[in-house]
Amino acid sequence: MDAKNRPDVEKLEQIECWHLLESHVLARLAVVVDGHPDIFPVNYVVDNRSVVFRTASGTKFLGALESTPVAMEIDGYDSHTELAWSVVLRGAAREVRRQEELSNASVAYLDPWQGGPKEHVIRVNTLNLSGRRFKVTKPEIWKTPLSDPRRASFE
Repeated sequence: MDAKNRPDVEKLEQIECWHLLESHVLARLAVVVDGHPDIFPVNYVVDNRSVVFRTASGTKFLGALESTPVAMEIDGYDSHTELAWSVVLRGAAREVRRQEELSNASVAYLDPWQGGPKEHVIRVNTLNLSGRRFKVTKPEIWKTPLSDPRRASFE
């Protein structure tokens, strides 16, 4: 059965996907580099229904600007409700060069987490945005690692 048609998986509306993206700052960016997928953590801001991040020259920068679309993913878990969620944005990345875009308030205050110069600003224009939420199964408490966030709900 396709996950989209499962009754225990709630498909998130676009507005909720944007709300979750706006309320978080760290995502995983998936790009294709030399014909192979690669994933990088990026801190980001949401700006005009797109996602913006800074990067240095290198693999992530070159992979983001390839002609293939990129994907960004965030996810989370609420130990109080025992619900997990995931949001995936697929889009076309481009380097921001226009001064009016660079001086936009949300972009201007985008500070990278990792030190060093991050001279490139990348905007991912959304082609597709989807999300889902689901109830997390109870862990086998004696077999589940202490680091598993599901344990907090049951201890």
